[in-house]
Amino acid sequence: MTRRAPPRPRRAFTLLEILVAVAIASLVFVGMNALVLSMGELWGRNSDLRLFELHTRNVTRFLERELARSVLPPAVLSTATAPAIKEVRLPAGATEELLTCEFSGGSRLCAWPQRPLPNVVCSLAVRDGAGLVLLWHSRLELNFADDAPRETVVSPLVTAMSYLYYDTDFKNWKTETTFQKDANGAARVPQRLKLAFTYSGRTIETVVNLPAPAQGQPML
Repeated sequence: MTRRAPPRPRRAFTLLEILVAVAIASLVFVGMNALVLSMGELWGRNSDLRLFELHTRNVTRFLERELARSVLPPAVLSTATAPAIKEVRLPAGATEELLTCEFSGGSRLCAWPQRPLPNVVCSLAVRDGAGLVLLWHSRLELNFADDAPRETVVSPLVTAMSYLYYDTDFKNWKTETTFQKDANGAARVPQRLKLAFTYSGRTIETVVNLPAPAQGQPML
């Protein structure tokens, strides 16, 4: 019968080895701490720009969703063509042609002073010092034809809005600062909007697609 060799006693760490291990671990922790602090400094330094970019994306998506909702049932009304160019009365008393759509239940930005009313007419405009504003009021208001609509700021960072039209002859897009006119002199609805957001010397342009009224809707 083969005799097994007695097990060797386990060798303990010496004091020198423990001190070396502690020194190495300390260096690793110091390096990680410096990395975390530097990353935090970089993140904080660029946080405003990231929030600015997030704001531009959110505003663009919100407008696309709201405009798309205006052409889908039950939002489309027999009295509305959405979107369209309408003559809108301004608070100063003048009128201006603005891109306008209509909602049966209003928009989330419509903060009514009293009970919300249906059949809300909304228009978009850019005002110096105010940004992109939504002008809105309901057809059911007593002085709808005479009073100027209310104004709600959508984004204070929008400094310009232009209109994109597709040229079928040249197969390209044309950017206009005013609405194009048709053969009869009436303003044409663009296919897209271009918004310019400006913050801290930086400008970001985004494009909002305008929906066409839904075709082939089922009879109610």
